[in-house]
Amino acid sequence: MSAALPDTRDMIGRLIATPSISSVTPEIDMSNRGVIDLVAEWAESLGFDIEIQDVSAGKHNLVARSGCGSDGLVLSGHTDTVPCDPALWHSDPFAAHVTEERIYGLGTCDMKSFLALALAAAARTDLRKLDRPLTLVATADEESTMSGARLIADNGRKLGSCCVIGEPTDLAPINQHKGALTLAVELIGQSGHASDPSLGNNALDGMYVFMTELYAYRDRLQQDNVDPAFSIPTPTMNLGHIHGGDNSNRICGACTLMIDIRYLPSMSYAQLVDDITSLAAGVAERRGLGHRVESFGDGMSMNTDAASEIASYLSEVTGKKPASVGFGTEAPYYNSMSTETIVLGPGSIDQAHQPDEFLPIAQIEPTINLLENLIDRFCRT
Repeated sequence: MSAALPDTRDMIGRLIATPSISSVTPEIDMSNRGVIDLVAEWAESLGFDIEIQDVSAGKHNLVARSGCGSDGLVLSGHTDTVPCDPALWHSDPFAAHVTEERIYGLGTCDMKSFLALALAAAARTDLRKLDRPLTLVATADEESTMSGARLIADNGRKLGSCCVIGEPTDLAPINQHKGALTLAVELIGQSGHASDPSLGNNALDGMYVFMTELYAYRDRLQQDNVDPAFSIPTPTMNLGHIHGGDNSNRICGACTLMIDIRYLPSMSYAQLVDDITSLAAGVAERRGLGHRVESFGDGMSMNTDAASEIASYLSEVTGKKPASVGFGTEAPYYNSMSTETIVLGPGSIDQAHQPDEFLPIAQIEPTINLLENLIDRFCRT
């Protein structure tokens, strides 16, 4: 490995030790600039040209490029993590804890480690001998708004002919995933003294009615939409967070519900938003409430042709056919730029978003070798 690059496990440890939580809740949202600066420093030491993009206040993308042209390979990962509760962890989530078999820490599998492994693979390559460009991308806010990937797509500059996004798949190639829709539905009533319900209009009561209708809508979605290519063949809906009112002796003046929907590629994001907005508006009208519906990100589904060059190659070298998963990624943004994209990375999605998240050490070297092979296959004639 190049002397210019730190040891791979050291890079993983430094990335984990640099918090970069993203959230739609401003109080816990963080900048990702520390992670971007680390990856930029290491990539520049290998000879990459560095571009840091401003996404929003405190949020940045990194595009590190070696070579020129619009062909070649993109290796992409996001720099942010979900929030965590350190009290539920057996070790500090912001310090890599290494055992003989695993590296524990927030972002080890989802997915800071992939950035370090991509750099390690690039360090084994003579970048001066590439016939087609190699591009390393590190994005902001994948776990919240997808604003980093959206900026790259909106810029309209194709970065490569194919792309691998290193989300945790246990090194199995993924060519399809469900779309992810996040919605906040707020019902607005009138607060008042709890001793007399006529003094106000309880938004929590309205939310109870709305949730009842929402569950019935979920049942209809699952009856009408089935795709056996997915292990969970129907769309899913999770009511993940609710907040309303401020005290037991006051009528609840406003209530907000956060909803997560994972929908099949055959379904329409816009139709789902319209349907739920109509449900909320109907409940609000009948109960004399105000309402507000906000969607976060684009939540697009992924569908890359299993016969594409990148899918066929990865199927051959891994011995695994391209598969479908329920979680969402940034792949649709690359596909929208005519960049054939596969999701493949170390670690398991079962550990993502969980206390004691870990990366199996046994997958580190196979990942680096696979990425090195990809660089050789797609960046050399």
